[in-house]
Amino acid sequence: MTLNAELRGFYEARHQQIPAEVRAVMERAGEELAASGQAERALTVGAHAPRFTLPSATGRTVSLDALLTDGPVVLTFYRGAWCPYCNIALRSLQQHHADITGRGARLVALSPQIPDESLSLTEKHGLAFDVLSDVGSDTAKQYGLAFDLPADLAAVYDKFGFDLQRVNGGHARTLPLPATYVIDRDGTIRWAFVDTDYTARAEPADILAALDALA
Repeated sequence: MTLNAELRGFYEARHQQIPAEVRAVMERAGEELAASGQAERALTVGAHAPRFTLPSATGRTVSLDALLTDGPVVLTFYRGAWCPYCNIALRSLQQHHADITGRGARLVALSPQIPDESLSLTEKHGLAFDVLSDVGSDTAKQYGLAFDLPADLAAVYDKFGFDLQRVNGGHARTLPLPATYVIDRDGTIRWAFVDTDYTARAEPADILAALDALA
């Protein structure tokens, strides 16, 4: 089963359990974000990847420059450990981690969560790759991915108990679009996936094909 088939199955099973008035808020927010054109404005193939230096879940400081000294980088942005679609996607990446590193690349994931939340996620799923904290979404902004939740959707997330104010270090309404980039050793983006739909993610097979194309 592909990752997106798994995500679609989860969506279909979960969606009908959500009250109709809540679904309406979520669907309207998704439609407005898609219509905003932000995905088309985000960085894409041929752009120079903005540099970053961020704390990891394990207390290390990780920079893109240091990662690139070892080879290409697969950089993926996710919303947070509270997002079940993110968890499914990260577990899938972990299942393909050996395939990524076997191609000489490094995998790194970024979210706006504080390091403690990233550590819990890393331990829960046994992630072997770096999980970094982009608190305030400054790096996501440089890639053109950061957006603010509308007030009614933020209220829905509060009712769900996600507590984004705490887990995002005081930046409750700012999240990144789901995105994955393959960056070559020169720092140029060679492959990109960006989508306003948080239930869709880059397929690991496509990431591996992009890495193969670099060779």
